Amino acid sequence: MPDLSAAEAALGYTFRDRSLLEQCFTHASCSQTCNNERLEFLGDAVLELYVTERLYRASDGTEGELTELRKRYVSREALSASEERLGLLAFLRYTGGVSALRGKTASNLYEAAVGAIYLDGGYGAAAQFLARTLVSHDEENYKSALQEYVQLRIQRMPVYDTREDETGFVSDVSAMGQSARGRGATKKLAEQAAAKLLFGNLTEQ
Repeated sequence: MPDLSAAEAALGYTFRDRSLLEQCFTHASCSQTCNNERLEFLGDAVLELYVTERLYRASDGTEGELTELRKRYVSREALSASEERLGLLAFLRYTGGVSALRGKTASNLYEAAVGAIYLDGGYGAAAQFLARTLVSHDEENYKSALQEYVQLRIQRMPVYDTREDETGFVSDVSAMGQSARGRGATKKLAEQAAAKLLFGNLTEQ
């Protein structure tokens, strides 16, 4: 059986009710009655509320614009990316070989973790977990991804200081108490390079 203490360390959260932790990491292939599907159902609702509220407070966009932004955080791809950064599948108990881990297993596990933390520690604990671990499925445009990541958490914009030097452009970006520097042949490329570094630093914490 996977080490659930290590699973807690990956989550960055210590459970008071260990049965919730065990249920979170039990796949339906192991048990039809005590698996993580109900937790995933609950976590999906908590996740949507969290993202919706944060986007509402961070942006004055229209309903349609906010809905499109929300998709970047609640899509299967975004949740799978969030799970992958934490490495949660390594602790999932399942039967039937790796063929059982297909489709939405990764994203469902992330939502189950949200649900378990919510039941154990309340909305505040779940919100803290999401603020620390949830990533957007729009990482090709790192400047946009960094902006959304920061705004979703502290309702502020990253600050860029970009200037030209003898080799091209250099850009320093700061947000959430951290900073990074990027270089590029154009101002846009330098800012993208800086945003990529800072985004990586923030999401790896």
